[in-house]
Amino acid sequence: MANSRRNFIKAVGSTAGIFALVPSFEAVGKTLDSNIHIPQLLLSEDVTDNEDYWTWVQQAYSVSPNIINLNNGGVSPQPIVVQDALDRYNRLSNEAPSYYMWRTLDEGREGLRLKLADLAGVSADEIAINRNATEALETVIFGLNLQKGDEVVLTKQDYPNMIHAWRQREKREGIVLKWINLELPSEDNDYLVKKYEEQITDKTKVVMITHLINWSGQLLPAKQISQMVKRKNKDIYVLIDGAHSFAHFDFKIPDLGGDFFGTSLHKWLSAPFGTGMMYIKKERISEIWTMFASDAPQSTDIRKFEVLGTRSFPTEMATGYAVNFHNAIGTLRKQKRLHYLKNYWVEKALNIKGFSTQTSLKPEFSGAIATFALKGMTIAELSAALFKKARIHTTSIAWENINGVRVTPHVYTTLKDLDRLVDTIQHIAKEI
Repeated sequence: MANSRRNFIKAVGSTAGIFALVPSFEAVGKTLDSNIHIPQLLLSEDVTDNEDYWTWVQQAYSVSPNIINLNNGGVSPQPIVVQDALDRYNRLSNEAPSYYMWRTLDEGREGLRLKLADLAGVSADEIAINRNATEALETVIFGLNLQKGDEVVLTKQDYPNMIHAWRQREKREGIVLKWINLELPSEDNDYLVKKYEEQITDKTKVVMITHLINWSGQLLPAKQISQMVKRKNKDIYVLIDGAHSFAHFDFKIPDLGGDFFGTSLHKWLSAPFGTGMMYIKKERISEIWTMFASDAPQSTDIRKFEVLGTRSFPTEMATGYAVNFHNAIGTLRKQKRLHYLKNYWVEKALNIKGFSTQTSLKPEFSGAIATFALKGMTIAELSAALFKKARIHTTSIAWENINGVRVTPHVYTTLKDLDRLVDTIQHIAKEI
């Protein structure tokens, strides 16, 4: 089994082998043990509930066997091949830092830019590599030319860092924030689009859309909202927070119709911690000021946003291995599995007395993330009980209209772990 696991990790690192981007797996007939056989699979084959396949994927991670990590929405672990690459590049950098970092690894960013652009479905000249979604989105928020009285449409369910950034501009410059308060979960795209439309006036300059709301896992119809905004006024900027949707759902950034998009790569892509990406439509690049000063802040070169001084070159270089790993599985295949895992445990838990969820079960409105509550128990108590009784790591959410424990599995999560989650919730419910 150890040899099989090493072969798998080596294969993923080079995008060759059982997850290679070829019509079928090359390692047909290899086994994890006497009971698990990896069948021949076409990339077009649906493996959503093929536990042999996903058990093999799990072996590519080094997740703890003693803690069930169901808070992947915060930050995801990296596959072993990514960890190994990070260690390797870090050791190389330490041999002669200014030589290897600035003369060797720094040039590797262009190759990574191409890989990310291909995954995102955009030109490499529209992608900037940074450290997280906050940096990407706040670069745009603070870089936009806005005047006193200009209006920005956003929701109370947006991520706090973005809200704080907009409020700072409100205090310093007198822009006007137009708030939407969403009632969630919602399975009505017309309602969701209308909530944004109601706030748009002739003074609207920016509409911000959180593609997947991190608190509850609600997927918003970003494309339909963007289309509505552009119909009203093509000059309104559309900024999309894709921190939780990129590498989670099968889409290309231009499909969403936004001018700007920011994401963290250390979430659903399973890239090294502190990696992110910003997309700016080519014709908008010159309109955005840089957060960190460059010699040409109004140029059309996306690289002007990467003037950060010394950065972690090893994390950037190891990100390419995360892209390889993701591509080897396939975005659509991953999306289906993540939604399946969420529904697997929620559908069972719905039979538990006092259980409620603030997340849709439909794939058009949700993915891996789900938030739940038990009647008669506080959220903090519930999250603590899950860990105390079964070492299940989650996070408690109390934000605007959302109040519950957030559960977020990933591709390495097993059904057995989710069964333990449901059993533990049931035991807790009986004790209330």
